[in-house]
Amino acid sequence: MKPGHFIAIFGGAVAGSEAAQELSKQGIHTVVFEQNALPYGKLESGLPKWHDKLRDRQENMINEKLKQPLVRFIPNIRLGHDVELNDIINEWKFSAVLIATGAWKDRPLPVPDIEKYLNKNFYYQNGFVQWFNGNHDPQYKGSPMEVSDNAIIIGGGLASLDVAKIVMIETVLKALKERGIDENLLNLEKKGIARILESHNLSLEKLGLKGCTLYTRHEIRDMPLNVIPEDATPEEVEKNLSGREKILGKIQDKFLFNIKPAMQATKIIEENNTLKGLIFQHVDYADGRYKLIEGTDEHVYSPMIISAIGSIPAKIPGLPMKDEIYDVENTDTGRIKGYDNVYAMGNAVTGRGNIRQSQYHSRQVSENIVDQYLAWQDEDYEEIFSTAQDRVDQRLEAIGERLKRLPPLTGEQIREIDDRIKRLQQSVGYDGDYDKWIAEHLPPRIEDSLEH
Repeated sequence: MKPGHFIAIFGGAVAGSEAAQELSKQGIHTVVFEQNALPYGKLESGLPKWHDKLRDRQENMINEKLKQPLVRFIPNIRLGHDVELNDIINEWKFSAVLIATGAWKDRPLPVPDIEKYLNKNFYYQNGFVQWFNGNHDPQYKGSPMEVSDNAIIIGGGLASLDVAKIVMIETVLKALKERGIDENLLNLEKKGIARILESHNLSLEKLGLKGCTLYTRHEIRDMPLNVIPEDATPEEVEKNLSGREKILGKIQDKFLFNIKPAMQATKIIEENNTLKGLIFQHVDYADGRYKLIEGTDEHVYSPMIISAIGSIPAKIPGLPMKDEIYDVENTDTGRIKGYDNVYAMGNAVTGRGNIRQSQYHSRQVSENIVDQYLAWQDEDYEEIFSTAQDRVDQRLEAIGERLKRLPPLTGEQIREIDDRIKRLQQSVGYDGDYDKWIAEHLPPRIEDSLEH
C-alpha cells in the first residue's frame, strides 16, 4: 500500500459518516467504529417512528457515505468497552481519532433517591423513545413497558413534547381498542388526537383519560421551542417569545396533553417502597437562576414519571470532561485537551439537548448533529442535517491542515491497521458486505404493518 494517513472515527451517524466520506475524497483511509449493529444513531432509535420517510432518506445517505472507497466499517464496537482509547492511539497508531459518538446518556434528574425506581415506574427519555420505536417488532429485546394515563413528564424542550405525544398516542390507542375501535398510530400522529376522537364522537373524558402533564421550570414564553438569535432586535425577540406560546398552543390543541409551567420537582413521594409521585415547588427566574419559592409545595401523584431534560455524552475512559461534555482545547479543530490527535465532533462536543439551540451555537464548537431528534417538521430536519454536514466539513478542513504537518504512515503501517480491522470485523461476525449486514439487521418498520 502507498504511504498516507489512516483515521479512526467512532460513531457512524450524521457526523461520522460525513467525515468518512469527505476524508475518502481526500484519499485518506478511515475506519468507522459503530457501537450498534446499525450506524444510524438516534435516527434509528431516537427519531420518533412516525418520521419514517425522513428517517429512510437520511439513513440511505449514511449508507452511501459509508460505502465510499477507503472507508471500512466495524459494527458492535464501543469505545471504552470493546476497545480502549490508549490502545487505539498507541498500538493501532492512527494518524488521528475522531469522536462522533453523540449524546446518548440522559442528563440525571436532580431529585434525591429517584434513581432506585429507574425502569420500574420512572424512566428517562432515551430508553422510553427507544422502546416506543421498537415495541412493534416481535423480536424486540428491550424490557416491556406499560404506558400509563396521568403520567408526569419533566422537561420543557422539544424532547419533552415528543415524549408527551408518545404517551398520549399510546394511552388513547389503548382506550380506543378497549372500546373496539381500531385506530392507526401514524394517523393519530398525522391528524392529531383531538381530530380522531371527534370523528368517533369521543373525548378524553369519555374515554376516562386525564392525559399526561408536562412539568417545566420555564414559563411558557421561556421554553426553548424556537431560538432567538443573539443579534435579534427587541421586536424580533418579542415575536419569537410570542411564537413559543403559539407553537405550544397548537401542539396541545392537537394532542391534548397538559402543562404546568414554573414548577420543579424536589422530592419523591414514596409509600411502602413504591414511587407514588413527586413533590413540586414553584420557581422564579431571576438574575440568571431558577429559584425555588418556599411554601409552594404541591404533591402530585402519578403511576408513571418520565424525565426528558436532555442528553449528554457518556464518559469514555481516557477522555477528559468539562462539566457535561468533552473538554476541548482547540475550538477550531475540536481537539480534546491532553491529546495531539484526538478530536470531538457533533453533540459529543456541544452536549446540547435541543438541536434548534445547537443550530445557533456556531460561536462555540458545534456541528449541530441531530442526536436529539427534536423538531416538528421534516423540512426542519433537512435544514439541520445540511448545516451539520457543512460544519463537519469545516472542522475537517482545520484537521486537514494539522495532518499536512504530520509524516504519513508507511504502506506497511497502513497494512497492519487493515489487518487489525479485518480481525475485529471477524470477531463481531461482519464479513465486509455492508449491504448484506444492513439488510440482516434492519428492524421491521411500523409503516409496513399498518394501513394508513
